[in-house]
Amino acid sequence: MEEIQNFYSSIDSDTLKKVYYCMIKEKNGSGIIPIIISSGPWLFLLFSNQLQDFLFKDGSLLWVVFSIIYISILSISVFLHFHERSWSFVHIEIIQEILHDRKGIRDKA
Repeated sequence: MEEIQNFYSSIDSDTLKKVYYCMIKEKNGSGIIPIIISSGPWLFLLFSNQLQDFLFKDGSLLWVVFSIIYISILSISVFLHFHERSWSFVHIEIIQEILHDRKGIRDKA
């Protein structure tokens, strides 16, 4: 955290405000991961007959492998989405604090 604070402290206020706005966009943006999470099942539903024929052909256990891979990808995607969102929140708080401190110094001068 200290490295992040030192880095942001070394940036001028105008650039820091731009970074702040980018972080807000990142935090509030839906991003690609939620789109993939929500569109994946619709894609599978669209091709459900073909997918069922392929996965359950001749008593195959391919559906187990498919399910494990799909649930793993889904879990990792959700984790990454919330991990990135929480880091953007941390950056936003640090930037706000630095800008607030700079504004306080400017107001006193």
